[in-house]
Amino acid sequence: MPLNATSVGATVAPVIHDVDARWIMAYSAGLGDTLLCYLDTLRPTGIVAHPLFPVCVEWPAVLAMRDTAALAGLSVEERLRGVHATQDTIIHRLVRPGDRLTTRTTVVGVEQRKPGAYQVTRLDTLDADGNLVCTTWNGSLYRDVQVTGQDRPPHDIPAMPEVSGGPPSVRTEVTVPISALAAHVYTECARIWNPVHTDTAVAARAGLPGLILHGTATLALAVSQIVEWEADNTPERVGRVAGRFNAMVLMPSEITVRILSRQRAAGGDVVSFDVITAEGGFAVRDGVVVLRG
Repeated sequence: MPLNATSVGATVAPVIHDVDARWIMAYSAGLGDTLLCYLDTLRPTGIVAHPLFPVCVEWPAVLAMRDTAALAGLSVEERLRGVHATQDTIIHRLVRPGDRLTTRTTVVGVEQRKPGAYQVTRLDTLDADGNLVCTTWNGSLYRDVQVTGQDRPPHDIPAMPEVSGGPPSVRTEVTVPISALAAHVYTECARIWNPVHTDTAVAARAGLPGLILHGTATLALAVSQIVEWEADNTPERVGRVAGRFNAMVLMPSEITVRILSRQRAAGGDVVSFDVITAEGGFAVRDGVVVLRG
């Protein structure tokens, strides 16, 4: 059955998390990122979370939206065809231990794409004082599913900063090994469980050639490299992360993070990147990290 465009505007109950140092440290450890600002609880200013940590608190809200009556037009089998297609996160500040975070979720776009129905969900995560910590536009593609009703693309995603400079050229290439257990480790450290990443029987039923790494893990590994090579190991400078997911990352394998360009923009720099799989496909396309000045 088709996905109804009238689902735009649908919401689910807010999701609340209490974040502690253990979760923050585990997320960094699951990525193999050893920056002391993520791990050293003796730091005078305390530890901070990896810039992609918000995906951990967003995941239950994403699941709740998939299960809500807004998708009542889809069968269970059609819902299982949903894949994470795009991610665009504005980071107002890094998460810290002791944060009580509330994530509010709204469907903001539905449109027909050639591969299927594309739905964009906005997730606003606020701290206990009601201040925004991050805002994410999460795009899901339901393969071979049609849209009923007129396309309603999202209109609230801010444009990327205008850049100045020459055409992109590869600045840095880094090969990152992906172990056979990478998805299991990420699942437990991030507290993001989707069985296609860790259960071979489920992956086979989904038509996958094997277990695949989470898209958010691949994106986070790329962000770690950009923090190292372009942000002086200062994750607080990361203000926005965006990209499109494409090719699957199988395990064990390796990925290549290519930092393509760094261009000046108002308030900071825009770093473009992509991630290439061992087979030569694009695991992440059109990647962008906006760095605060």
